[in-house]
Amino acid sequence: MTSLTFDPALLQARAAEIVATTRELAALGWTPATGGNFSMRLDGQHAAITVSGRDKGRLGVADVMVVDWNGQAVGSSHRPSAETLLHTQLYKRFPEVGCVLHTHSLNQTLASRLYAGAGHVRFEDYELIKAFRGQSTHATTMDVPVLPNSQHMPTLAAQVDVLLDAAPLCGYLIEGHGLYAWGEDMTEARRHLDAFEFLLSCELEMRKLLR
Repeated sequence: MTSLTFDPALLQARAAEIVATTRELAALGWTPATGGNFSMRLDGQHAAITVSGRDKGRLGVADVMVVDWNGQAVGSSHRPSAETLLHTQLYKRFPEVGCVLHTHSLNQTLASRLYAGAGHVRFEDYELIKAFRGQSTHATTMDVPVLPNSQHMPTLAAQVDVLLDAAPLCGYLIEGHGLYAWGEDMTEARRHLDAFEFLLSCELEMRKLLR
């Protein structure tokens, strides 16, 4: 554990923003059984992230801690999520990323299983594609990668790095697990998350209708 080196008031502000969002997402049923983890950038070396193993519908600001880019706790004896490296790799790699949201909704989890063999979910000609950063038309296709699940985070993070090298992304799925989505701030990350959830729901419903 290293010492705290930034403005504590900033941590309090980010923690309050994270808590408000996680409670909303918990109410939607997207964080079952303490699932999910959420973070926001603090500076060029640190992020605020939810403490591991807490009920996301009952979080307080004390349930948000600080980690460095190596995923190590800063100024706290709490344990960060095992998936912290999947957050910090985005902050380290992209200075413009300010928020990362990871949820386990039913739609996300089912889609991650159904499309694991293809390695991606394809969205095509949906108006809501324009909700994602860099997308200006519905007349396009957008592939959301589906990665195999792994309990070894350095391996999973390395696989994500390969995806990030290949093309711009706003999110990805992990098989049997859930969705990671991010953005420049909480507002954009939440917009991306909501758009992914809606479009995954559309794809799942289409599969039912076309059977």
